[in-house]
Order: sequence, then structure tokens, then C-alpha cells
Amino acid sequence: MTKATTKRMIIMLIIAAVLIGGLVWFQHFKNTMIAKAIKGMSNPPQTVSTQVAKESSWQPTVEALGNLRASQQASLSPQVAGIVTAIHFRSGEKVRAGQALAQLSDAPQRAQLAQLQAQVGQLQAQLDLAQTTLKRDEAQLKVQAISQAAVDTDQANVTSVQAQLKALAEQINAQKAVLAQATITAPFTGVLGIRQINLGQYLAPGTAAVTLQALDPMEIDFTVPQNQIDLVHVGMKAQVTTNAVAGKTFEAKVIAVEPQVSTTTRNLTVRASIPNPKGELLPGVFATVRLTDGEPHDYITLPNAAVAYNPYGATVFLVKDDGKDANGKPKYVAEQRFVTTGLTRGDQVAIVSGLKAGETVVTAGQLKLRNGTPLLINNSVQPADSANPQVPNS
Repeated sequence: MTKATTKRMIIMLIIAAVLIGGLVWFQHFKNTMIAKAIKGMSNPPQTVSTQVAKESSWQPTVEALGNLRASQQASLSPQVAGIVTAIHFRSGEKVRAGQALAQLSDAPQRAQLAQLQAQVGQLQAQLDLAQTTLKRDEAQLKVQAISQAAVDTDQANVTSVQAQLKALAEQINAQKAVLAQATITAPFTGVLGIRQINLGQYLAPGTAAVTLQALDPMEIDFTVPQNQIDLVHVGMKAQVTTNAVAGKTFEAKVIAVEPQVSTTTRNLTVRASIPNPKGELLPGVFATVRLTDGEPHDYITLPNAAVAYNPYGATVFLVKDDGKDANGKPKYVAEQRFVTTGLTRGDQVAIVSGLKAGETVVTAGQLKLRNGTPLLINNSVQPADSANPQVPNS
């Protein structure tokens, strides 16, 4: 190999080494920059609102929605068919129990009753005669002026007429019951609805003539979730409010609790009674029921918006100190934590476990967070956090 050839080979090897070295360096540089870029993009700082968890006193309260109903209600209708011959009420009128409201035609039944009562007079005359004959014959028997057989016959006549009178009395009572079915009466004291019948109208059995509602007291049925069953019991007091009577609270009392939980909704049905002497409440009105019982308890309280509810559990994000940055300012990062929630009131939720008073919790912006995300705190806007929020008037 000549000297010139060796020199060319050395130059080629140097050039190849430079090219390979440059390629390796470029690849390393590219990977480093990509890693830095990915790292910078993976956890960019996020702006959030925060709040310090604190304890507050909670009164055990159950709040539910329900519908008002009359304590007694009925759709009044005749038991027999007939023509309406008289109407003794006006729509919306207050009536008492037993008051006659409407009359159906009953002339044939009254005629039959009169015939039966006439038969009573005839039988009574026969009974008087039979008893007189019996007394006379008993006196004659004492002086041996008549036989015992005659007296026995007289006694049999008296007994026979008495039996006929008794059977006739039963027929009369049955006929009076038939006549009573032609009269529509109020089964209880209450307020009538709108009249549905007119004079001369033919009514079939079961056809509604008018509705009757007992409005004092009223009742309200509502449901509570199964995790609040222990807070509800018969006899406890309740407060009822409705926008149908704005600005007024009605006192109520729980009178019944369904002895089973619905397998569909997992709720328990409760009924409360509400005095309504002025008739301010009406059936069908939508109302809110609030029940309070027991001693107050202290719970760590957060805005409900601060808690993320997932199938695997409820979580919150805490604000953790991560030292200081290059400018000496404090750095903060997010830390996810599982918590156990309890009762709710208004916009607030009680935290039973997983959180301590004094820890700082993210209340807004947590949807874009994960463990270790740098945080920028801006508390100019906070979520609703009222124990008793009010709906603004429109």
C-alpha cells in the first residue's frame, strides 16, 4: 500500500468518525429536547380557586319535596240509578257530615214503603184483637168456662201476628235502606268541588256527582333516602313551605312512616299532618318539608363543587407546598385524595373522613388536574357555598 493510499484512508476514517459522532450527538440532542418538551407539556401550571377546610356545626336535617293531599277525599256518586230530582249544594260549599247533597227519583220505592207501613196498621189491629181475645179466654179458663185448647189457640194467634209484624218491620227497614241509596250525602265534613250534575239528568251508579275534600288538617307525602332513615320517626315536628303561600311556614307533624324501602328508588315514604284552619293550603300543591331532630354535630365542610363523585369513590384535590421557584416565590402542586362524604345542606357537603381542618382544597378548576400539577391560585371567583341558598325572585 502506497503512502498516498494510506493517507486517503485515514482521511476517510476521520470523516466517517466525524459523521457518525455528529449523527449520534444530534440524535441524543433531539431526544433530550423532545423529553423536555413532553415534560413541559405534561404538567403545565393550572389556575384554580381554593378554600381552607374548616369545621362548622350541623343540625341533623332532612329536607324533601312532597305533594299536599286532603286528609280525607272522596268522589261522591249514587249507589242506584235514577233521575236527579233535587240538588241541595253549591260548588265550593262547606258541608257537614251526613248532609244531603242530591236526591234521585224514588217515587216507586216510597210507594212501596207506604204500602208496607199500611200493612203494619192492619197487623197491629189484628194483634190488639188477638191479645184481647187471649185475655178474655184466660179469664174464662180460670172458672172452667172454656177449654185449655181454646186458650192455646189464642196464644198461637198472638204469636203469629207478632212474627208477621217483626218480618214486616225488617221489610220496612230494608225499603228505607233502598230509599237512602237514592240520596247522595256527605260522608264527612269538608269542602265540595265543582258540581258535575244537573236537575233532570239520569245518573248511573258510580257516576261522579261532586268531589269532597277535608282540608283541615292537610297531609303531605314525601320520600327520604335510605341513608337518612334514622333521622325520621313518627311524632317528630316538621316545617312546610310552598310558593303557593309565599313567606309563610306551616308547622307539621310526622304521623306515619312506610315500613319498607322502595326497591326501585331506595327511598322511604313518610306522611305528615298540617293544621290548615284557614284553608290556605290546597291538595296537589308542591311543597318543601324540613325536619330537624337531635343535637348539632361538628363536621368539616366543603362546597359541594369541590368534591368529584366517581364510581370508585369521592375525591378532592389538595394544595401542597412544593418549595420555592427561582425567584423565591412559593410553588404549589396538586395532590388527589379520597374522602368520605356525609350529609348535605344547601351548597355544602360534610366530609366524614379523609380530610383535616386547615388543609387547603381546590374548589374550582380541578377537572384539569392530576397529581403533581403545578398550581396558580386565583380566589377571585368562588363556587356557591351557602348552607341555605335562596332562589332569587324573577
